[in-house]
Amino acid sequence: MIRLLLAEDQVMIREALAALLDLEEDIEVAAQVGRGDEVLAAVREHRPDVALLDIEMPGASGLDTAAELRATGQNLKIVILTTFGRPGYLRRAMESGADAFLVKDAPAEQLADAVRRVLRGERVIDPSLAAAALSEGASPLTDRESDVLRAAAEGAANAEIAETLHLSHGTVRNYLSTAIQKTGARNRTEAARVARDKGWL
Repeated sequence: MIRLLLAEDQVMIREALAALLDLEEDIEVAAQVGRGDEVLAAVREHRPDVALLDIEMPGASGLDTAAELRATGQNLKIVILTTFGRPGYLRRAMESGADAFLVKDAPAEQLADAVRRVLRGERVIDPSLAAAALSEGASPLTDRESDVLRAAAEGAANAEIAETLHLSHGTVRNYLSTAIQKTGARNRTEAARVARDKGWL
């Protein structure tokens, strides 16, 4: 029996996924959580074979959670399941140690099949996303530019960003200016939107 941990913040979707997966003879949903920062404790308690993680969750994103699971040496497979089929997300998911990346509008049998395949040591990626990720290329933003743009997207003023990230005001302005240039945007709001749409943030 394959033991599975399901991490999804939307209760209705989580319960529907759990019900669908429980119909499979060889899969058991051993635990469910609604926040990214609850995953590690649930993994340690329930010892699942596979963690099924949504990307956008409160507490910690599925990408950050995947990286944390890898960093703490948890012995399980990680499947990222998302509404947002963004090429940048796929690249970041693979870098964070995910074994599979699927979009939520895939058929239920495809998800169950992916769970079985990752346990056989395969890597499973939505084919259309794989093609888009290859054509899109890596994020042009540096880590610092991403940090500054992420803070700006959340509504922080330059002075607040500078204080939070321990940078000078001028450095913050420079990072924002470069990020705007690299995304081809007209202002920082548009730059953040472009970066989010591509999965760079």
